[in-house]
Amino acid sequence: MAERVEQEEIFSQVLRAGRRTYFFDVRSTKADDYYLTITESKKFTHDDGSFHYQKHKIYLYKEDFAEFNDMLKAATDYIVNEKGQEVISERHQKDYKKEEVVSETETTTTESFTDVSFDDI
Repeated sequence: MAERVEQEEIFSQVLRAGRRTYFFDVRSTKADDYYLTITESKKFTHDDGSFHYQKHKIYLYKEDFAEFNDMLKAATDYIVNEKGQEVISERHQKDYKKEEVVSETETTTTESFTDVSFDDI
């Protein structure tokens, strides 16, 4: 099976998102028309400190742009309408500080409390 040869990039944008990176690349077909590739690259680190990248690619052609755009917007709107703007996955980050409501006008983080020894009182 012949390996697909990528055409030269005409336009490119990069979105870095934590351990994921998204590449949006405009390329040219043999007939000199344009298409879009969207690549997700995820970095994986091994126990020994070495790492590798896993990539997934989508090829999107002009005849599919309008419908793809409509479905992407519908899906993202649905998520925001159902779950709001908060990024819940941030709660799983090791430096996440949970906010607690102390009263209706105050919030604090659990890490902001000072350890007090009752021997000092």
